[in-house]
Amino acid sequence: MRRSITTAKALVFVLMMIACSFTAAKVSAQSEAEQKVAAAVETMRVAMIKADTVQLKNIVADELSYGHSSGKIQNKAEFVGSIASGASVFVTIDLTEQSIKVVGNTAIVRHVLTANTRDSGKPGTVHLGILLIWEKMHGQWKLIARQAVKVV
Repeated sequence: MRRSITTAKALVFVLMMIACSFTAAKVSAQSEAEQKVAAAVETMRVAMIKADTVQLKNIVADELSYGHSSGKIQNKAEFVGSIASGASVFVTIDLTEQSIKVVGNTAIVRHVLTANTRDSGKPGTVHLGILLIWEKMHGQWKLIARQAVKVV
């Protein structure tokens, strides 16, 4: 009986090690550029929740084209202004199913965004498919375009 318990523990340990190695391989499979783009996406996510307009102005390009699922398009000033004014408030933002593809100095990011909002003081939720286009400018990844679509 004692031997089967020890064998079972060893089997569990081996299975855990295999699972950890697959997770580590997946994380390390991201290139350095993809990791930096992922960090830029995370910086933007946090800045949107905190309404950190300084950080938002820094991470988005002057040429920004920010498309909403409603069809509304904003430039940089309009996007940052909507966050600053409270017209667009994100209480939480969760990103899932993210993929990143870097091609030269351009990165294509897709993910599903689920958020709790409080736009103009009114509570709400959103569930959107997002396409982000980032460009590496002077050594920093900057958002140049974003388009959202409703996920059904």
